[in-house]
Amino acid sequence: MARLLRLLAGVATLLLAASPAMAGNDPVEVGVNWGSQLSHPLLPSSVVKMLKDNGIARVKMFDADPWPVGALVDSGIEVMLGIPNDMLMTMNSYGSAQDWVKENVTAYGDKLKLKYVAVGNEPFLKAYNGSFMKTTFPALKNVQKALDEAGVGDKVKAVVPLNADVYVSPDDKPSSGAFRPDINGLMTDMVKFLHDHGAPFVVNIYPFLSLYQSDDFPFEFAFFDGGKNIQDKGEISYSNVFDANYDTLVNALKKAGVPKLKVIVGEAGWPTDGNKNANLKLARRFYDGLLKKLSKNEGTPVRPGNMEVYLFGLFDEDMKSIAPGNFERHWGIFTYDGKPKFPIDLTGQGHDKVLSPVPDVEYLPHQWCVFDDGAKEKSKLPGNIQYACASGDCTALGYGCSCNGLDEKSNISYAFNMYFQMQDQDVRACDFDGLAKITDKNASTRGCLFPIQILSAGGRPTPGNGWAAALLALAVVLFV
Repeated sequence: MARLLRLLAGVATLLLAASPAMAGNDPVEVGVNWGSQLSHPLLPSSVVKMLKDNGIARVKMFDADPWPVGALVDSGIEVMLGIPNDMLMTMNSYGSAQDWVKENVTAYGDKLKLKYVAVGNEPFLKAYNGSFMKTTFPALKNVQKALDEAGVGDKVKAVVPLNADVYVSPDDKPSSGAFRPDINGLMTDMVKFLHDHGAPFVVNIYPFLSLYQSDDFPFEFAFFDGGKNIQDKGEISYSNVFDANYDTLVNALKKAGVPKLKVIVGEAGWPTDGNKNANLKLARRFYDGLLKKLSKNEGTPVRPGNMEVYLFGLFDEDMKSIAPGNFERHWGIFTYDGKPKFPIDLTGQGHDKVLSPVPDVEYLPHQWCVFDDGAKEKSKLPGNIQYACASGDCTALGYGCSCNGLDEKSNISYAFNMYFQMQDQDVRACDFDGLAKITDKNASTRGCLFPIQILSAGGRPTPGNGWAAALLALAVVLFV
C-alpha cells in the first residue's frame, strides 16, 4: 500500500511539472526587458529577488552594466546582454569585440546564465537615417566570432534586435511580407548569417504603436479579443495585428531563403500613460490577451507552436527620450518604485494575480514642492515651468493622460514637484524664483499622483528630450 501511495505521489508530481497552469511557481515562458533609464534606479539585488518571486525566468538588458548583471549571477535567470548602438563602430574592430566578450561574458564563467548578446538595438530604424547601416553587420560577425573563439559560441549567440519597420507588405497582407527595399540585400545576408550560426531573429512588435501612428487603424485589431478579422490569401485570416505583423516577418524570411529561422519577440507591451490610449485598462487588456495566447502555444497562422516573447518593460523609466511620444516613459508593468500597476497572470491562465513588488524600497520624506499662490513674481512662471519639466517629467500632463484636467495651480505644482523629487528633494530645487514652497500635505488630486521619489540605489543617467516635455507642460498651463 505504501509503495502504491509513493507511486501515485510521483505521478502527481510529474503531472504538476508538466502543467504550467497547475504549477504556479514554475518559471514562465515570457521574459522581461530590464531598462536602465531611471533617475532613481532600484537596488539590482532587490529587483532580482522580485523577478524570482514572480517566476520570471528570462531578462533582456540593453547594456552589460556589471551592477545589475552582477545581481543576476547565480540567480538561474536566463540573460540577454546588450551592446548599445553607440558601440557598434567600436565592435567593428575584432580586438574590441574580443575584449568585450572577455569582460562581459567569459569573466562570469558559468555563474551567469547567458543565452544571447544583443548587438545594437533597432539599428535600422528609419528614424536613424542609416546611421548604423554599415556598422551593424560587421559588429554582429565580430561578436559571434569572439564568442566562438572564447569557447562559448555553441551556447551564447549574437543577435540584432530589430524594429518591425525592417519589413513591409505592399498590399498590407502578411503573405506579401518582404524586407524593406533599401535594406533587402543587407537583411538577406544577415539572416543567412544568423541561420548558419544557430541564432534567432529578434523583432520588436508593438500593436500600440500601430494604433498611435494612424487614426485610421482599427482599434479592436490592436488587441487579442477584438473579434475583427482581416483576410489574407489562401483563406488565412487574422484577428489581431500582432499575429499579422509576426507572419509578415515569417514570409519575409521565406523570401530571404531562411523559412525556418527561429523568431523571438524581443519587445511587446503597452504603456499606461502619456497618450489617450495609454492607460491601465487597455494595458491590462493587451497583456491578458497576449499571455493567454502564449499559454496555449497556438503561435500564428503561418507558424503555429510555441513563441518566445519578452515583455516591455519592467519599470517606468523617467529619463527615456520622448521623441517618439510622451508614453515612452510609461511602459513598465511596475511603477518607478517597483509596485505592480495592475493584476497580471504571467502563466496566461487568466487568474486575477497581483505580482510581488520589489522588496525593501526606501522613500524620501513625505513632502512635496507646490506652487505658492501668494508669490508675487508670477511673470516668471513660464520660464520656471520650462526649467522644471526639462529636468523632470511632465509627460502625465498631456491630453488624455492621467493628470490631464488639473487646474492651473495644480499643473504648476505637478511640474515643480516632479523636478523637486528628481533632485532628491533638495530644498534649493523648490525655489523657482520664490514661486514654490515645500509642504507635508499630499498634493495628489483628481486621480493624479504627485509621487514621492525613492532613495536612489545608483547614479543618474543623462535625461532625454526634456525640453520637449517642458514645452508640453507650458502649453498645458497657458491654455488650461
